[in-house]
Amino acid sequence: MTRLLHLDSSARPGRSDTDRHGSHTRRLSARFVQRWREHEPDAQIVYRDIGAEPPSPVDSRWVHAAFTPPAQREPWMHERLAQSDALIDELLAADVIVAGVPMYNFGMPAQFKAYIDNIVRVGRTFGFDRSRIGEPYWPLLAGMHKRLVILSSRGDFGYGPGQRIAHMNHVEGGVATAFGYIGITDVASVAIEYDEFADDRLRASIASAEAEVDALVERMAAAAAAEAVEAAEAA
Repeated sequence: MTRLLHLDSSARPGRSDTDRHGSHTRRLSARFVQRWREHEPDAQIVYRDIGAEPPSPVDSRWVHAAFTPPAQREPWMHERLAQSDALIDELLAADVIVAGVPMYNFGMPAQFKAYIDNIVRVGRTFGFDRSRIGEPYWPLLAGMHKRLVILSSRGDFGYGPGQRIAHMNHVEGGVATAFGYIGITDVASVAIEYDEFADDRLRASIASAEAEVDALVERMAAAAAAEAVEAAEAA
Protein backbone atom coordinates (compact mmCIF):
# COMPACT_ATOMS: atom_id res chain seq x y z
CA MET A 1 0.00 0.00 0.00
CA THR A 2 1.37 3.37 -1.05
CA ARG A 3 1.31 6.21 1.46
CA LEU A 4 0.82 9.67 -0.07
CA LEU A 5 1.44 12.93 1.75
CA HIS A 6 -0.69 15.57 0.01
CA LEU A 7 0.39 19.16 0.68
CA ASP A 8 -1.28 22.35 -0.56
CA SER A 9 0.24 25.78 0.04
CA SER A 10 -1.80 28.18 -2.11
CA ALA A 11 -3.41 31.13 -0.36
CA ARG A 12 -6.45 30.55 -2.56
CA PRO A 13 -8.90 28.20 -0.80
CA GLY A 14 -10.67 26.70 -3.82
CA ARG A 15 -9.65 24.92 -7.01
CA SER A 16 -9.63 26.56 -10.42
CA ASP A 17 -11.76 23.77 -11.90
CA THR A 18 -14.55 24.36 -9.39
CA ASP A 19 -14.12 27.98 -8.25
CA ARG A 20 -13.81 31.08 -10.43
CA HIS A 21 -10.83 32.39 -8.47
CA GLY A 22 -9.57 29.02 -7.29
CA SER A 23 -6.02 27.70 -7.19
CA HIS A 24 -4.37 25.94 -10.11
CA THR A 25 -1.98 24.06 -7.82
CA ARG A 26 -4.84 22.76 -5.67
CA ARG A 27 -6.47 21.64 -8.91
CA LEU A 28 -3.37 19.72 -10.00
CA SER A 29 -2.62 18.17 -6.61
CA ALA A 30 -6.24 17.01 -6.20
CA ARG A 31 -6.11 15.51 -9.69
CA PHE A 32 -2.88 13.68 -8.87
CA VAL A 33 -4.40 12.13 -5.75
CA GLN A 34 -7.65 11.25 -7.55
CA ARG A 35 -5.77 9.54 -10.38
CA TRP A 36 -3.62 7.65 -7.91
CA ARG A 37 -6.72 6.39 -6.10
CA GLU A 38 -8.02 5.10 -9.43
CA HIS A 39 -4.87 3.00 -9.76
CA GLU A 40 -4.67 2.08 -6.07
CA PRO A 41 -7.96 2.50 -4.18
CA ASP A 42 -6.39 1.37 -0.92
CA ALA A 43 -3.62 3.99 -0.98
CA GLN A 44 -3.28 5.84 2.31
CA ILE A 45 -3.64 9.62 1.92
CA VAL A 46 -2.56 12.15 4.54
CA TYR A 47 -3.59 15.71 3.71
CA ARG A 48 -2.19 18.93 5.12
CA ASP A 49 -3.38 22.37 3.99
CA ILE A 50 -0.31 24.50 4.60
CA GLY A 51 -1.87 27.44 2.77
CA ALA A 52 -4.80 27.64 5.18
CA GLU A 53 -2.93 26.57 8.33
CA PRO A 54 0.78 27.30 7.90
CA PRO A 55 3.31 25.99 10.41
CA SER A 56 4.71 28.46 12.91
CA PRO A 57 7.83 30.19 11.59
CA VAL A 58 11.15 29.17 13.07
CA ASP A 59 12.23 31.53 15.87
CA SER A 60 15.04 31.68 18.43
CA ARG A 61 13.24 29.32 20.83
CA TRP A 62 12.79 26.75 18.04
CA VAL A 63 16.48 26.95 17.14
CA HIS A 64 17.52 26.67 20.80
CA ALA A 65 15.31 23.62 21.26
CA ALA A 66 16.31 21.92 18.00
CA PHE A 67 20.03 22.23 18.69
CA THR A 68 19.74 21.03 22.28
CA PRO A 69 20.40 17.26 22.58
CA PRO A 70 17.05 15.47 23.13
CA ALA A 71 18.06 14.10 26.55
CA GLN A 72 18.84 17.64 27.75
CA ARG A 73 15.68 19.36 26.51
CA GLU A 74 13.43 21.13 28.94
CA PRO A 75 9.64 20.64 28.76
CA TRP A 76 9.12 23.91 26.86
CA MET A 77 11.56 22.73 24.20
CA HIS A 78 9.57 19.58 23.50
CA GLU A 79 6.44 21.72 23.31
CA ARG A 80 8.06 24.17 20.88
CA LEU A 81 9.18 21.31 18.61
CA ALA A 82 5.90 19.35 18.75
CA GLN A 83 4.59 20.78 15.48
CA SER A 84 7.90 20.12 13.74
CA ASP A 85 7.88 16.56 15.09
CA ALA A 86 4.38 15.98 13.70
CA LEU A 87 5.34 17.29 10.26
CA ILE A 88 8.49 15.18 10.16
CA ASP A 89 6.60 12.07 11.29
CA GLU A 90 4.19 12.55 8.37
CA LEU A 91 7.09 12.92 5.99
CA LEU A 92 8.86 9.84 7.32
CA ALA A 93 5.70 7.76 6.89
CA ALA A 94 5.14 8.85 3.27
CA ASP A 95 6.26 7.08 0.11
CA VAL A 96 5.15 9.89 -2.21
CA ILE A 97 5.01 13.60 -1.33
CA VAL A 98 2.65 15.58 -3.59
CA ALA A 99 3.18 19.30 -3.06
CA GLY A 100 1.10 22.08 -4.60
CA VAL A 101 3.49 25.05 -4.61
CA PRO A 102 2.46 28.15 -6.60
CA MET A 103 5.00 30.79 -7.57
CA TYR A 104 4.74 33.93 -5.45
CA ASN A 105 7.17 36.66 -6.54
CA PHE A 106 9.47 34.12 -8.19
CA GLY A 107 9.70 31.76 -5.21
CA MET A 108 7.63 29.49 -3.03
CA PRO A 109 4.89 30.88 -0.74
CA ALA A 110 5.98 31.88 2.75
CA GLN A 111 3.67 29.17 4.07
CA PHE A 112 5.63 26.46 2.28
CA LYS A 113 8.96 27.97 3.32
CA ALA A 114 7.77 27.71 6.93
CA TYR A 115 6.99 24.04 6.28
CA ILE A 116 10.49 23.43 4.91
CA ASP A 117 12.07 25.21 7.86
CA ASN A 118 10.19 22.88 10.21
CA ILE A 119 11.13 19.62 8.44
CA VAL A 120 14.80 20.35 7.69
CA ARG A 121 15.98 19.68 11.21
CA VAL A 122 19.23 18.52 12.71
CA GLY A 123 19.06 15.07 14.27
CA ARG A 124 15.77 14.21 12.61
CA THR A 125 16.14 14.71 8.87
CA PHE A 126 19.84 15.56 8.55
CA GLY A 127 22.87 14.73 10.61
CA PHE A 128 25.69 17.01 11.70
CA ASP A 129 29.04 16.22 13.27
CA ARG A 130 31.67 18.96 13.28
CA SER A 131 34.39 16.36 13.82
CA ARG A 132 33.76 14.81 10.38
CA ILE A 133 36.44 15.88 7.93
CA GLY A 134 35.24 17.30 4.61
CA GLU A 135 31.48 16.92 4.99
CA PRO A 136 29.98 17.40 8.46
CA TYR A 137 26.38 17.13 7.17
CA TRP A 138 24.54 14.08 5.83
CA PRO A 139 20.92 13.31 4.83
CA LEU A 140 19.00 11.02 7.15
CA LEU A 141 16.24 10.19 4.65
CA ALA A 142 18.58 8.95 1.92
CA GLY A 143 17.85 5.43 0.73
CA MET A 144 14.21 5.49 1.84
CA HIS A 145 13.00 5.60 -1.80
CA LYS A 146 10.70 8.57 -1.25
CA ARG A 147 9.42 10.48 -4.28
CA LEU A 148 8.59 14.18 -4.44
CA VAL A 149 6.15 15.70 -6.93
CA ILE A 150 6.07 19.51 -7.22
CA LEU A 151 2.92 20.91 -8.84
CA SER A 152 3.27 24.61 -9.52
CA SER A 153 1.66 27.53 -11.34
CA ARG A 154 2.86 30.94 -12.45
CA GLY A 155 1.32 34.07 -13.89
CA ASP A 156 3.85 34.61 -16.69
CA PHE A 157 5.34 32.04 -19.05
CA GLY A 158 8.78 30.78 -20.02
CA TYR A 159 10.00 29.69 -16.58
CA GLY A 160 10.95 26.17 -17.69
CA PRO A 161 14.57 24.99 -18.12
CA GLY A 162 16.23 26.82 -20.99
CA GLN A 163 13.29 29.18 -21.53
CA ARG A 164 13.17 32.98 -21.58
CA ILE A 165 12.98 33.66 -17.82
CA ALA A 166 14.10 30.35 -16.35
CA HIS A 167 16.66 32.26 -14.25
CA MET A 168 13.79 33.92 -12.38
CA ASN A 169 12.18 30.65 -11.30
CA HIS A 170 13.16 29.78 -7.72
CA VAL A 171 10.25 27.44 -6.97
CA GLU A 172 11.16 23.96 -8.18
CA GLY A 173 14.86 24.46 -7.56
CA GLY A 174 14.32 25.85 -4.08
CA VAL A 175 11.96 23.07 -3.04
CA ALA A 176 14.06 20.30 -4.61
CA THR A 177 17.25 21.61 -2.98
CA ALA A 178 15.75 21.51 0.49
CA PHE A 179 14.28 18.04 0.04
CA GLY A 180 17.48 16.80 -1.57
CA TYR A 181 19.45 18.02 1.43
CA ILE A 182 17.53 15.61 3.67
CA GLY A 183 17.79 12.75 1.19
CA ILE A 184 14.73 12.98 -1.09
CA THR A 185 16.23 13.30 -4.57
CA ASP A 186 13.64 11.57 -6.79
CA VAL A 187 11.76 14.66 -7.96
CA ALA A 188 9.21 15.32 -10.71
CA SER A 189 7.40 18.56 -11.50
CA VAL A 190 4.50 19.90 -13.55
CA ALA A 191 3.43 23.54 -13.87
CA ILE A 192 0.65 25.70 -15.29
CA GLU A 193 1.65 29.02 -16.88
CA TYR A 194 -0.09 32.09 -18.39
CA ASP A 195 -2.40 32.59 -15.40
CA GLU A 196 -2.25 36.39 -15.64
CA PHE A 197 -3.18 36.29 -19.34
CA ALA A 198 -6.41 34.31 -18.77
CA ASP A 199 -6.75 33.44 -22.45
CA ASP A 200 -6.47 30.41 -24.71
CA ARG A 201 -2.82 30.00 -23.74
CA LEU A 202 -3.83 29.49 -20.12
CA ARG A 203 -6.48 26.97 -21.09
CA ALA A 204 -3.95 25.10 -23.23
CA SER A 205 -1.40 25.16 -20.40
CA ILE A 206 -3.95 23.74 -17.96
CA ALA A 207 -4.87 20.95 -20.37
CA SER A 208 -1.21 20.14 -20.96
CA ALA A 209 -0.42 20.12 -17.23
CA GLU A 210 -3.37 17.85 -16.47
CA ALA A 211 -2.23 15.42 -19.17
CA GLU A 212 1.28 15.49 -17.69
CA VAL A 213 -0.12 14.75 -14.23
CA ASP A 214 -2.12 11.81 -15.57
CA ALA A 215 0.95 10.39 -17.35
CA LEU A 216 3.13 10.94 -14.29
CA VAL A 217 0.69 9.08 -12.04
CA GLU A 218 0.52 6.26 -14.59
CA ARG A 219 4.30 5.84 -14.51
CA MET A 220 4.71 6.24 -10.77
CA ALA A 221 1.81 3.98 -9.80
CA ALA A 222 3.05 1.28 -12.17
CA ALA A 223 6.55 1.52 -10.69
CA ALA A 224 5.16 1.36 -7.14
CA ALA A 225 3.09 -1.72 -8.01
CA ALA A 226 6.13 -3.44 -9.54
CA GLU A 227 8.23 -2.64 -6.46
CA ALA A 228 5.50 -4.06 -4.19
CA VAL A 229 5.48 -7.32 -6.20
CA GLU A 230 9.28 -7.57 -6.00
CA ALA A 231 9.21 -6.97 -2.27
CA ALA A 232 6.52 -9.64 -1.77
CA GLU A 233 8.46 -12.17 -3.83
CA ALA A 234 11.65 -11.44 -1.90
CA ALA A 235 9.93 -11.82 1.47
